Amino acid sequence: MSDIEFTIKDRVAVITLNRPQKLNTVTGEMAAELAKISKHCNDDKDIRAVILTGSGEKAFCAGSDIKDLDNYETAWVFRNRDDYCDSIRKICKPVICAVNGYAFGGGLELCLNSDIRLASENASFCAAEIKLGWIGGGGVSYLLSHNIGASNTAYMLLTGDPVDAGQALDWNLVSRVYPPEKLMDEAQELALTISERAPIAAQLAKDNIRAAYSMPIDMAIRYERDLQTICISTDDADEGRNAFKEKRPPDFKGK
Repeated sequence: MSDIEFTIKDRVAVITLNRPQKLNTVTGEMAAELAKISKHCNDDKDIRAVILTGSGEKAFCAGSDIKDLDNYETAWVFRNRDDYCDSIRKICKPVICAVNGYAFGGGLELCLNSDIRLASENASFCAAEIKLGWIGGGGVSYLLSHNIGASNTAYMLLTGDPVDAGQALDWNLVSRVYPPEKLMDEAQELALTISERAPIAAQLAKDNIRAAYSMPIDMAIRYERDLQTICISTDDADEGRNAFKEKRPPDFKGK
């Protein structure tokens, strides 16, 4: 049985971390596999949305496998490893993270590097690294502060204590919270909805959101209008206008 399951159905790819007995912690081999899966998602034109989740009922992902960290010869080798958070961030298609339990350490960072976060009622979120003597390195400070604010970020990073799903929803760390048995159905429904939208526009919208993080307003609006111009020049934009006039659902081709 693979430590990562990767399936594609109805233009939706599902990446499942599959080490439930180890709380779906990520090994070096799994990180390398995620890098390959990320490239596959970008290269496959039939994939229009991606779901990231974990197997089992207890954990989404509890970060890196601590024992696996002993395999790096030096800190510099560790620094230049395949980072699994980078792989998720590099996926150009919309990524939905379905958090079905613990999202600790690197698991929290995997969530933050996704585009939309859904959680089960038993989910919890924790930047646990400080309890082990280090800090996260997958973008947690930047991404967390942009989502929940500086004070709440400091609370999580400096205590290393978990935040439950209700608090995560109040802090805008997640968009929706569902009973555990409904989480994947809701994630699949959302992914299918996104897969029906114009794929070029969806990818540019994702790019635009990320770019806006670091731009002043005038530059952000100018960049947004440039991306809008690209979208309007596509066949999909023509299809969208024609479908609207003809009162039918559009059939977007990603062209």
